Amino acid sequence: MTVRPFEIAPTVVTVAQWNAVRGDPTPPAVADRPRVEVSWRQAITFCNDLSRRDGLTPVYTITPVPAAPSTTTWTPHDEPAPDDRHVAWDETADGYRLPTEAEWQVACRAGTTGPRYADLDAAGWYEANSAGALPPVARKTPNAWGLYDTLGGVWEWCWDLYDEAVYGPYRIIRGGGWNDPRWSCRVGVRRKTNPQAAFDDLGFRLARTRHA
Repeated sequence: MTVRPFEIAPTVVTVAQWNAVRGDPTPPAVADRPRVEVSWRQAITFCNDLSRRDGLTPVYTITPVPAAPSTTTWTPHDEPAPDDRHVAWDETADGYRLPTEAEWQVACRAGTTGPRYADLDAAGWYEANSAGALPPVARKTPNAWGLYDTLGGVWEWCWDLYDEAVYGPYRIIRGGGWNDPRWSCRVGVRRKTNPQAAFDDLGFRLARTRHA
């Protein structure tokens, strides 16, 4: 898999990082926990806010989409719901963004070819070793490129749509979470969810395009 040069954060965004941008206090007990219960929309808004704070050009332009007039009183259950926000990615911008799915996979593998870059108990938190609670970041063995918790810990939002024709605005999530079984925490596992959804095992990792 080939991708253009990019940079990616060693950990997912933590509660401390999130609160620093929002101007909220952070209790020390949760400072190094992943920021979860965050939707895809909230994640891209955070990327833009952090870019502005750091004097970078925001990557995303978010535009409301007017609702189309309804011609029927019902909608087929298998028809994807239209999104009411259009998000455009300015690929020339130097700000923070979500990784693409391809970038995430390259970064997670870090040059390896197997289902995991290391033994899962050493590399990540999952159902068998998390004691049923959200763990802190960077306590497990990083991959060869210095990235922590790409497997287990929390699922991570990616930029990409899953299959717009079938699932509408649903976005891809990768990596597995602290409450998932071992088989879910593999490099090749991919799932999808609504961009407005937020869960206690879903966070995000920052990326940036490396411009020449």
